[in-house]
Amino acid sequence: AMAAAPPLASQPPRPLGEPMEYGYKPLPPAQANPNGYVAAPRGAYYPAAAAPGGNPDYLLGVGDKLKLTVFEETDLSGDYTIDSSGFIRMPLVGQLRAAGYTAQQLEGVIGGALAQGYLKSPRVSVEVSTYRPFYIIGAVTRPGQYPYVNHMNALNAIALAGGFTPAAVESKVYVRREGTNREVRMPTDRTTAIYPGDVVRVDSTVFAEAMQLLNPLSTPLSIAAAAAIP
Repeated sequence: AMAAAPPLASQPPRPLGEPMEYGYKPLPPAQANPNGYVAAPRGAYYPAAAAPGGNPDYLLGVGDKLKLTVFEETDLSGDYTIDSSGFIRMPLVGQLRAAGYTAQQLEGVIGGALAQGYLKSPRVSVEVSTYRPFYIIGAVTRPGQYPYVNHMNALNAIALAGGFTPAAVESKVYVRREGTNREVRMPTDRTTAIYPGDVVRVDSTVFAEAMQLLNPLSTPLSIAAAAAIP
């Protein structure tokens, strides 16, 4: 007679959300917030754009282009650009402030607005498709505004602007973050991250500055002038 097979070892229930060896980590269950909306799982409908420098706390700003998805609502889903006042305009709800929020916070703002008598438990996803530009001024060959790409650093930015001019002091590169009035001297290497809206300024030699006083037309562009360059 064949020996009876040993009983299967009892396995405790797998904790919710724990990754399984043969598959992907399951998405956490969606939960409605007090406003009645459910934010879509990140990247549920299309690949998520990486936040600048991998920073999930990136704050949206004027000029950012957004990919907005409202699940099962194609008329509301689409591409939106944050206007000069910091707002986007959507069907049904009209103008909504977007600047100053993270993408996830904006999901909450939009979902809350749509839940006010328009949709029941709307599911919203917001991703940045194109970031606002950054600016580089001072002793570079082509000062102006440039499109931001992920993992931008000081060396990349200067290269985009055609490199240093002969008058540049290569060790004196200053960065002013958007929303501040303070320049900070930063290393001119790949460790200095540049973010959308930043202003990068390359200093010049004392001799070059003296020549600029004699010939104001040679003064490096201001931020306003740089912004006007296509």
